[in-house]
Amino acid sequence: MAGSTEMASLEESFRKFAIYGDTKATGQEMNGKNWAKLCKDCKVTDGKSVTSTDVDIVFSKVKGKTARVINYEEFKKALEELAPKRFKDKSKEDAYEAICQLVAGKEPINVGVTKAKTVGAVERLTDTSKYTGSHKERFDESGKGKGKSGRENIVDTSGYVSAYKNAGTYDAKVKK
Repeated sequence: MAGSTEMASLEESFRKFAIYGDTKATGQEMNGKNWAKLCKDCKVTDGKSVTSTDVDIVFSKVKGKTARVINYEEFKKALEELAPKRFKDKSKEDAYEAICQLVAGKEPINVGVTKAKTVGAVERLTDTSKYTGSHKERFDESGKGKGKSGRENIVDTSGYVSAYKNAGTYDAKVKK
């Protein structure tokens, strides 16, 4: 059927999609959500001859009765099931090779990933150079926060009156 390098890249794609979105996944088994994502990202589903419903039905057909995941062998069977539907004009073997070429070497696409924006009010609120009054004292020249010393007045509990210039000189006077 297909060459060994193509099968290696097909298995690599299987592993990448199998671990997508799951930190505990080993890459040996793929769940239904990731199978549907693989079919969508690799353009196996076209909306006409192969729909998301077809993808779900094939997944249910190839997995075990009580299983929730498929392994690599079941994954290849699932591709064999979908191939004739996707490529109606080709023979079964040619359709399987064509569907393998669609999937081989692909990896999950991160579409719609939210990025943080700093515009408008957020930018003004996080720019420490625009702070005034007591809030200005909470940051050093570089804009880095001073922590607790910038938030509250540290009380001198040494026993001397505040702003007394000769603090710490009593012992020197007594010894004379």
